[in-house]
Amino acid sequence: MTPTDYHALSKHRPDRYAPGPGGLDWANQPDPFRTFAGAPRVVLPLNADALETRFADVRAGRLPPAAPFDVATVGTLFELSLALSAWKEYRGTRWALRCNPSSGNLHPTEGYLVTRELPGLASGVWHYVSRDHALEQRCAPSSGWDDAFAAPGLLIGLTSIAWREAWKYGARAFRYCQHDCGHAIAAISYAAAALGWRSAVLSGVDSARIASLLGLDREADFADAERCEPEVLVWIGEPDAAPDVGALAEHARTGRWQGSANRLSREHVDWPAIAEIERATRRPPLDVDAPDAPRPSRVLAGLPNDVAAATLFRQRRSAVDFDGRTTLGQDAFFRILEATLPGAGRPPVWSWPYRARVHLVLFVHRVDGLSSGLYVLLRESADHTALVRATRLEWQWSKVGPSGLPLYRLMAADTRGVAQLVSCHQAIAAESCFSLGMLADLSAIDAAPWTYRERYWECGIVGQTLYLEAEAAGVRGTGIGCFFDDEVHELLGLARSRWQSLYHFTVGGAVDDARLTTLPAYGNRNP
Repeated sequence: MTPTDYHALSKHRPDRYAPGPGGLDWANQPDPFRTFAGAPRVVLPLNADALETRFADVRAGRLPPAAPFDVATVGTLFELSLALSAWKEYRGTRWALRCNPSSGNLHPTEGYLVTRELPGLASGVWHYVSRDHALEQRCAPSSGWDDAFAAPGLLIGLTSIAWREAWKYGARAFRYCQHDCGHAIAAISYAAAALGWRSAVLSGVDSARIASLLGLDREADFADAERCEPEVLVWIGEPDAAPDVGALAEHARTGRWQGSANRLSREHVDWPAIAEIERATRRPPLDVDAPDAPRPSRVLAGLPNDVAAATLFRQRRSAVDFDGRTTLGQDAFFRILEATLPGAGRPPVWSWPYRARVHLVLFVHRVDGLSSGLYVLLRESADHTALVRATRLEWQWSKVGPSGLPLYRLMAADTRGVAQLVSCHQAIAAESCFSLGMLADLSAIDAAPWTYRERYWECGIVGQTLYLEAEAAGVRGTGIGCFFDDEVHELLGLARSRWQSLYHFTVGGAVDDARLTTLPAYGNRNP
């Protein structure tokens, strides 16, 4: 199966949704927490409340002095990226929310730490358990491990367990795993920046090497448990000082591995398309995979309010309903969009080693001072001509907004109805201030299948930026995974398969459910 084949198979259509379960077997819902029984544990401290860094500084790339790497700062990094942010309760049922968003709050993404010896933390490969804010040591490495780290820093490995999403979403679940990986990349980048650290996705590391380093290929450790699919490594430290991943993987092979993975569900439904697309899109060893040239730094407009970064990261929520009345100021709207643009000088975009291949198609509903209508935010200027030629001849492509913001109006109109229609008839796409689809260039995905994952990672990075910028503007966002793919393309006049909508998003005045009780993330623990 090629990525093009899978993408066509997993499309929703007005008369036929992508292959799915047809109903939810609640008794078989996957455990949202992976653990490794028998692995030694380190319970991480809860220190984020002491972090003074402001979100306005983080988003602009004005970082505090770099914190030392030790068990306390590692704890803060995870607390502000992959940890729980709260518990919700309704009629005796409880479920956890996390700093990193996820489709359906199902959280297929697992985080791993690869480190040399730090104060309070031994060398090795560690698995992060968000429920307990703890690390499990999977591998105590052989001698020479620390020598592979030429400079201080941390490696964060991200993996996916597709069954957590497939239980609810069927064949389309692979897509959701990938943009959730992008959410996590961005969450880590923001949290690292709040500690004064740079972060970067390591380009060119093949999937087999990641699996070997993180112990994902150890058959006995998983037995009948659901396997983790290798995704990506994120380096936190000086950008050009990442460790030798090959050497680390070799040391890991001879290390002492501990722990057995828990089984997440009693039964499973087989979705062959997911297994096929996972195999097809794993990155092979490459002789050359150079990152693109970094984009120039872009100075962001300042925020009118001042909030602690730690507070904002943990207050992020996915809205479930909008009031249909809230309006967003024009300046706030422009600030939100500007923050999604590539640039070398700030998180999370400095973590992404490739040029932007995702653009935003915006349905503007309630933005003061801006006509309702259909707009495009062009995140890469080199695609301007191609997109103009690919879309409808009647589109205006009128430049609007600040001079440095590549925002174009295609038409002025009330787009609430069409926004709701193409987003699987969901009212949240129309009752918001604006909604959008992320349009990606998929022209190379069959020639370089691993780039199919990367397009979704880029969408997830943009999505996490939208989440945080919406919170900073006093509104709320939510990702939309259910949309009618080809109806979006037809609306724009896209006749060929190069440009595809991969992820939808919406921002507005959220309506909270008063029936739910909110509980602290780690209420049974002291800092």
